[in-house]
Amino acid sequence: MHRSASAVALVAAVLVLAGCSAVAPTTPTPTAVGGDAAGEAIPDGADTQRATVTRVVDGDTIEVRAGGETDTVRLVGVDAPEARGETNPAEFEGVPDTAAGRACLARAADNATAALADLVADRDVTLAVDPLTDRRDRYDRLLAHVVVDGTNANHRLVETGRARVYDTEFALADRFYASERAAQDQRRGLWSCADQPTGDTDLQLRVRADAPGDDRENPNGEYVALVAGDDAVDVGGWTVSDEAGREFTFPEGTTVPANGSVRLYSGFGEDTATEFYWHEGAVWNNDGDTAFVRDADGDLVLEHSY
Repeated sequence: MHRSASAVALVAAVLVLAGCSAVAPTTPTPTAVGGDAAGEAIPDGADTQRATVTRVVDGDTIEVRAGGETDTVRLVGVDAPEARGETNPAEFEGVPDTAAGRACLARAADNATAALADLVADRDVTLAVDPLTDRRDRYDRLLAHVVVDGTNANHRLVETGRARVYDTEFALADRFYASERAAQDQRRGLWSCADQPTGDTDLQLRVRADAPGDDRENPNGEYVALVAGDDAVDVGGWTVSDEAGREFTFPEGTTVPANGSVRLYSGFGEDTATEFYWHEGAVWNNDGDTAFVRDADGDLVLEHSY
């Protein structure tokens, strides 16, 4: 087929340009990344940069290398229990300021560090400085969202109960707080520390009567918890009952672990060693009721009215 000289020149020019593009592609400007469970991983207007995580310091701090320089990054909007030194339980809503509560938070600190390491250790990440926060804190650490494969690691820590929301203004705060409330309701991660003993008794009874939403549609949102101190307690054959006479019996061999808890949910599910299901639907009256715990001989051990 005959081609004109101008047509040949045009084709050659296109091929040259295409070849140059393949050798030296331009770097796209990072934008909001989808795939995060609560919405955008990177807030609009964030200043972003790529970096490689070189060390996970603890549950909310990492070290990175970017552009040949090293830097320390404090994950913005979150606060994990302290990995070095004792965590103040007052900073974590519902966790009792007791030896058991503090010990539980110490374990939660190790879990937060491990969870963050699983997400970002030795990974290439995007650092996004939130448009509503300072760029650096008083220790000169970069304050940033850490995003890996479309997941905002800061948010994931909150969502899984590895960290609380740090009370400050930042662009994704509404999403973070919603995820924190869900983690608290489900006692995920550190929020299970709220079931630690509040006093010196060997066993305590807690009642959560009002489930989120309609109790009839969310019966597992209400529960009772038996909470042990420093010694495990065998509760096999013990019963839990309400004022109406509905009764649940714990299977033989059920043990409340030392500094731990056993929960009895009102709804339906598969029993585990520390979680049981009454299969009754909603049990506890929101406007007042009494929970009774009796041992295998029928003797009253604990009673809680609300």
